[in-house]
Amino acid sequence: MGDFNLALVIVAIVVCVIVFISSIYLLVNYQHPDDANQAYFPKFVVVFGLSIAMISILMLPADVANRHACRHAIYNGACNLTLPMKELWLAIYIVDAILVFFVIPFAMFFYEGDQDKSLGKRIKSALIWVVTTAVVCALVLGILYGVIGKVDFSVRHLASATTTFPTSWQFSNTQPCIGNTARQCSAFTANVTSEKTWTMRTTFPEYIVALATIVGSVLFTIFGGVGIACLPLGLITAFIRRPKAVITRSQYIKEATELGKKARELKKAADGLHQEERSGAKGR
Repeated sequence: MGDFNLALVIVAIVVCVIVFISSIYLLVNYQHPDDANQAYFPKFVVVFGLSIAMISILMLPADVANRHACRHAIYNGACNLTLPMKELWLAIYIVDAILVFFVIPFAMFFYEGDQDKSLGKRIKSALIWVVTTAVVCALVLGILYGVIGKVDFSVRHLASATTTFPTSWQFSNTQPCIGNTARQCSAFTANVTSEKTWTMRTTFPEYIVALATIVGSVLFTIFGGVGIACLPLGLITAFIRRPKAVITRSQYIKEATELGKKARELKKAADGLHQEERSGAKGR
């Protein structure tokens, strides 16, 4: 079993490395050419977010394999030598929530900010938006945790009379319990009213995991369904609106010249507005 645990750890490390390399490949392959060799922080967020998303999916087979590692152990405490899957699940989902609500919004506000501002002003502006988001999220999470942060368990209260410990064991289908007159155990003869609901407050990390799972499932159902439905519609629309006529070379040159002229005029107007903004003569 120890060899199996070691192999599982090695496989987990190798898979994490492959996931990280795959995320880098996706970023490099699909990034805009103008973003090459710049904006490293948003790129790191993208790679890290993709890696966490893939690892959160691969956690399920890892958990199954980890449980099988100690199923046939012959000594107590064998499962303590396996991977700490509960802590790993909590860590993955908490990191996922931090990325969604804090890191990714900060990267978006920072990257989409005014490029003419200094680095400090861009960071300050992004932090203001992120802090506002954090306050709202903290209030929502705190209120929900205080109101619905509980778990209900259906339990049955069982009680039985005491009896003398037997010197011999004689169990059969007609006598499953201790005692000469016992034909059914207390679990079978318990009253229906003995079933009660046991309510306990869950821990905050587990509450975050449950909330992230529910919200993620609902959003995935909505956006996944919309995406699957819109994909064929988009392809059909693109086919219907495809270019149906081919223009001549002279028409192409004429249209390109007109577009270039309009583009130069727009650029000139934008430069003028930009110059006025810098001089303070006109605000946004």
